[in-house]
Amino acid sequence: MESQIKVALISLLEAIKRSDGPVIAAEMARLDAFLDQGRGSLHPQLVHFMENRSYAKALMFLGGESDIPVGVCGGRAGRK
Repeated sequence: MESQIKVALISLLEAIKRSDGPVIAAEMARLDAFLDQGRGSLHPQLVHFMENRSYAKALMFLGGESDIPVGVCGGRAGRK
């Protein structure tokens, strides 16, 4: 399922760059369905990114990047 999520994320982010509303809506719905379907088996951090619609971070996570920036919600590095 992670490979399908990655394909949908790439398609979504490309559609955003093109301002392609119908594709954006379709890919967001697809990603929501993947989240609903795989919530129990997906990595908790990926679930967090998808729940918060942090799609660029979700793609970074799936790409194996380890220096994903801390967002508004914080995390250990984001707390003062």
